[in-house]
Amino acid sequence: MARIAVGGFQHETNTFAPTKAGLEAFLQGGAWPGLLEGEAIFPATRGINLPVAGFCEAAAAAGHDLVGLAWAAAEPSDVVTERAFETIAGKISDRLAAAGPVDALYLDLHGAMVTEQLADGEGELLRRLRMQLGPDLPIAVSLDLHANVSEEMVAESNLLAIYRTYPHIDMAETGALAAAWLERYLAGGLRHAAYRQIPFLIPLTTGCTDLEPAGGLYATLARMELESGAALSFACGFAPADTPVCGPSVVAYADSAAQAGELAEALAAAVEAAEPDFAAPVYSPEDGVAKALRIAKEARRPVVLADTQDNPGAGGNGDSVGLLQALIAQAAKGAVLGLLNDPGCAEQAHVLGVGGKARFSLGAKSGIPGHRPLEVEAKVAALGDGRFVCTGPFSLGSRMDLGRMALLDIEGISVAVSSRKTQAADKEMFRHLGVEPVAVPILGLKSSVHFRADFAPIAEEILVIAAPGPNPVDHLQLDYKRLRPGLRLMPMGPRFAQGDSPRA
Repeated sequence: MARIAVGGFQHETNTFAPTKAGLEAFLQGGAWPGLLEGEAIFPATRGINLPVAGFCEAAAAAGHDLVGLAWAAAEPSDVVTERAFETIAGKISDRLAAAGPVDALYLDLHGAMVTEQLADGEGELLRRLRMQLGPDLPIAVSLDLHANVSEEMVAESNLLAIYRTYPHIDMAETGALAAAWLERYLAGGLRHAAYRQIPFLIPLTTGCTDLEPAGGLYATLARMELESGAALSFACGFAPADTPVCGPSVVAYADSAAQAGELAEALAAAVEAAEPDFAAPVYSPEDGVAKALRIAKEARRPVVLADTQDNPGAGGNGDSVGLLQALIAQAAKGAVLGLLNDPGCAEQAHVLGVGGKARFSLGAKSGIPGHRPLEVEAKVAALGDGRFVCTGPFSLGSRMDLGRMALLDIEGISVAVSSRKTQAADKEMFRHLGVEPVAVPILGLKSSVHFRADFAPIAEEILVIAAPGPNPVDHLQLDYKRLRPGLRLMPMGPRFAQGDSPRA
């Protein structure tokens, strides 16, 4: 039996997003629990689809003694403030020092954290903890599929276990995988690592593992593991992060350096061979709504419009109104859009009460240049306190706290408004306001891919919409400055050159 310290610090940083992640973002929670310390980590995360929950369940079942440090997560946004990073990193470090001797450390990290001072937040956190623990104590880490894995992250840890599904329905499963790999490491296995970077950026919308080529690549990874007995990971990377470590990568752990290197090379080659297939059609708001209306005339199930460029799961604030304007302009009656993050309008609706009518200045409060609120007359159709438990595969068990919520009716089109941002990836977000998603003709979701876990089974068709927002599908629209030279900005696209415009 081992004594294992457990902690976590999750943030996916979009350096082009409008709002930074301050300490309050980690304290208040929302989609996930707020900052947890010590033994409070275990009951607060139990039963939730989170890596830390899966690790703790598996490690405890194996008879290990777990010591809680600190765990925190915030919705994706611009960089983490220095105060937030130093506070949470300090809590993990201080509690580790106070814990006494441990046999291993497990960390639930994202892998794409950028701070006001650091291009590689996880690499720095691991460096500090490695210095604190010494060179020999095992450090096992779980990472998001969208991790921008750095050389330092590999060097300062012993095992990196990365999600294999997008939508991320295997987050808890990945925590359990990290526990299994740690067992093998403690028994003397998996002592050699190999790391390779992939030379092109993968758009979020085409990394979905329900589709090709991503689904086939993860099947290849699993087959390689089965045949070799090694431990493999493939991260698709998180493209809207302007850092030198941005981009996809593969990591292999094996019982010899030669085997790890061979497997990493083979897996990287398979990803590179699939480069031309990482493409998919996207629609303007106008064209997407027009197509959805045509499909909906004959459909018995909802047509889903993914408002990907304002996805809160990729750093958007969930408050752009481009898709909503297109729905109104084309009189898409019966359509529902959500979640639109606007605490002021949610509060106004609660003051009015159900049935109240007023003029609302809706959305576009983030300060994105060129975005303006939508001035509309709306009726309050329903109200909610924003507290409910998710039932879909991605957010399963999550105890949401989104603040005051409201359903507004605008010319027969409904908008689900929240007071805290989170991507629309669970049907309960709409049921909380009296909307049954399966009964809606057109459903606009502020999400890129995670919605597919709960909504694809009820969708007649899914259309990806490129409405204005801080998470462009086309990376050539982003003004990169710090990427590593030679990285292709899109599959088969132009390469980034230091000092040159990526649009050239």
